[in-house]
Amino acid sequence: MADDYERLSSEVHGRKVGSKKVRAVATLIVVFGVIAIVFLYLFSLTQGAYPISFAEAFEQMKIIIETMGNPEDMSGSIIFTIRMPRSIAVLLVGAGLAVAGAVMQALIHNPLVDPYVTGVSSGASFGVVLMTLGGVISVGSVATMWLIPVGAIIGAVGAFILTMTVAEAAGGKAMSYVLGGTIMAAGMSAGTTLIMYFNADKIQHITSWMFGSFATVQWDDVMIMFIPIILIIAFMVLQARKLNVMLLGETQAQYLGMNARTYKRNLLILVAILTAFCVAYCGVIGFLGLVIPHLCRMVVGGDHRVLLPTSIVVGSLVLLVADIICKSNPSGELPIGAIISVVGVPFFIYLMVKEGKKYVM
Repeated sequence: MADDYERLSSEVHGRKVGSKKVRAVATLIVVFGVIAIVFLYLFSLTQGAYPISFAEAFEQMKIIIETMGNPEDMSGSIIFTIRMPRSIAVLLVGAGLAVAGAVMQALIHNPLVDPYVTGVSSGASFGVVLMTLGGVISVGSVATMWLIPVGAIIGAVGAFILTMTVAEAAGGKAMSYVLGGTIMAAGMSAGTTLIMYFNADKIQHITSWMFGSFATVQWDDVMIMFIPIILIIAFMVLQARKLNVMLLGETQAQYLGMNARTYKRNLLILVAILTAFCVAYCGVIGFLGLVIPHLCRMVVGGDHRVLLPTSIVVGSLVLLVADIICKSNPSGELPIGAIISVVGVPFFIYLMVKEGKKYVM
């Protein structure tokens, strides 16, 4: 059976994608991507309302490492308490959404879906709005900020469970999940709009979250995000061969003894949980989970053994660049969700028009 997995996972729609050339290209992307991430991470520590030079940020990082998180002056305190956790959260969310998108596209057999297709983002927004404006907590109270991610996770997972229920009742086919997610997203969005309409004087407290922002992320948030995101990403990477087999169809999966429907359901649940943790502390950041797997697939092909690692690196890198752009605006911080969409939409259209026929799902 292991040999069958190896044979089938090396082919996607009849094309060898695990070749030495592809692996070499993927290795270069990962290596240079990691180098770029390290450099941009340090650069991100210099960006913000309080000016800090690159050399100073580098020195402060050395002091923070040597003292195990005890900076000596204001610059070090700003870097350690505000900018470091923010940039780490950006890297985690970028990697998480990219992996979630790649896995979702494999399971749904549709390269145009993303992690939000199951209604997760709309559910997260509804959960936050219901928690803050629906009377669960008092807006502006001490509990508001830490209950926002709780509401996001509950809303996202709840929406996904409803989507799964509808999709399974409709036959459990790939299109059933897409349609079920569309229905749930429409319903959740309507609920969000109604609650906000009747509480128009209070929406400023959650507006930044709904637009997408890492401005309020702290070390406690990073600690909560870190373990589930890293563990789920690692698990997904280990599923690369089975994901390749899923691309070839349920018949091949059943030939290898896999229960394709159960396997797909379990991975979709993990994708929903991963996405929920990604959006819980920074809000809805659309488009990243759609375009990053596409971009990587065009370069390295559809083999998830190379697609997932490259998606992790490229997703983190792209979101980090977007966050730097948001912090660098002299007139105030820009919403990162809007930046990703504004930059990503035309770029994605260009890739689809120029390169769309050259890659294989």
